Parts: sequence; structure tokens; C-alpha cells
Amino acid sequence: MAEFTLPKNSRIQPGKHFPAKPGAKQVRVFKVYRWNPDDGQNPRMDTFEVDLASCGPMVLDALIKIKNEIDSTLTFRRSCREGVCGSCAMNIDGTNTLACTKAIGDCRGGEVHIYPLPAMPVVKDLVPDLTHFYAQFASIRPWLRTQSAPPADRERLQSPEDRRKLDGLYECILCGSCTAGCPSHWWNGDRYLGPAVLLQAYRWVVDSRDEDTGARLDELEDSFRLYRCHTILNCTRTCPKGLNPAKAIAEIKKLIIQRRT
Repeated sequence: MAEFTLPKNSRIQPGKHFPAKPGAKQVRVFKVYRWNPDDGQNPRMDTFEVDLASCGPMVLDALIKIKNEIDSTLTFRRSCREGVCGSCAMNIDGTNTLACTKAIGDCRGGEVHIYPLPAMPVVKDLVPDLTHFYAQFASIRPWLRTQSAPPADRERLQSPEDRRKLDGLYECILCGSCTAGCPSHWWNGDRYLGPAVLLQAYRWVVDSRDEDTGARLDELEDSFRLYRCHTILNCTRTCPKGLNPAKAIAEIKKLIIQRRT
């Protein structure tokens, strides 16, 4: 049987859409941000050559291969590998995203540049310090707040219509990609809550089972906590889950205006 070959003008790329022939090397260069607080050296970019023929298709696969086979000191967070936990959020090819869901074949050019999330302190290499991010999240008290006694024989019920109001909100995995990409948070991160936290805040504001909506809006109605958002929309562009934090922030502002009338 004659060997199948692709036409020269084919848009299908070996190694991106299907594996190349066994034994054929597919080398891709990865430039990775490195910084170790213990060695007293300045940050640098290290270059690694990875054979994609023996590597999984995602950027996280390449990082794991680098750590396992080339440099065991490379440090990064990862857990679920399914875009659920948000641990492996980093800046890849100029965009904040998840390493476990970013395909190597979707990275432009020859070299793949990888940095930690921008505008956040770095613990080591690709690991950002999320202490402040989580403290801001805790400040909105992200749980069901009620005054009435819970039903004795059932859960607090919610209609399908009210449940659908949470679509596009509950899916947030708090990876921090949107907040790290928000210029307003870069400038005022000490007081502006940022898109991820405000999206989470709106998730509880519109939950029909919550009975503390007024207090929640009171806490958010602040020239910095909420109104430092300038609708730049970086948050919506970069969200790896396809959510729209900018819309959630706009809806909070709308609710605050509506209760004044």
C-alpha cells in the first residue's frame, strides 16, 4: 500500500492535529521565567528544548517533562490537569491562561514564552503569591448568608429560573487569570477587589436563597472596592473558562443604581 502524504497546501499540521511518525523528533523551544529567592540572583529566562513526539499536547505536559527529565528545580503549581482547580494559571504566549488546557500547538511562533501571572509577587519561578488575592475573596464572605431559620425537613429550594441566574458565575475556579490581567487591579490592588472577586460577589448577590443582599451591596458600594473598574475588558478576554467578569461588575453597579430609585 502506498504511503499517505498530505498535499503541500494542507492546513493539517503533523504534531498538532495528529502524532508524527514514530521516532520522528519534533523539537519545540520553551523559554521559562526563573527566579529563586534563596540564591540572590536576578530573574532570568531559561531555554529548554522539548521533543513533542514524547510529550503530551498541553503546555503543562511540557513543563512536567522539563521538570522530570531536564531540570528538577523548575517550580510550578498543578493539580487536576482538567481546567477545574485553577492551580496552573500562568502567562503563556502573552496570555493569562491555564497550562493544562493550553495546547502547545496553539502557541504562536517557534518559541513558547512562559511567565508567572503578572502583577503578583512571585514565590519562586512560575508560582505567584496569591495571599492577597484570597484575602480579598474572603472579605466578601462568599457563603450563603441567611436570617431565617432553615427548613426542618429539606434544603433551601431554588426554582430552575433562579438557578439559571448563576450560570456563568458559579463556574469561576479562582485561578486569578482575570485579576492578574486587570490594569485597574495593578494600580489599586490594595483596595480594588478585582474582577474575580467581584464576579464571585455578584454570584451571591443574585442567589435567590441569600437573605443579605442589601448588606452585600452596601459593602461593595465604594469608590475603590467596586468603582475602580474602568471596563477595560482584559478580564473577559483572558478568562480560561469563557466567563464574563466585566458583565458581572456592570450588573452590580446596575443593582446599586436601581435600589436608589
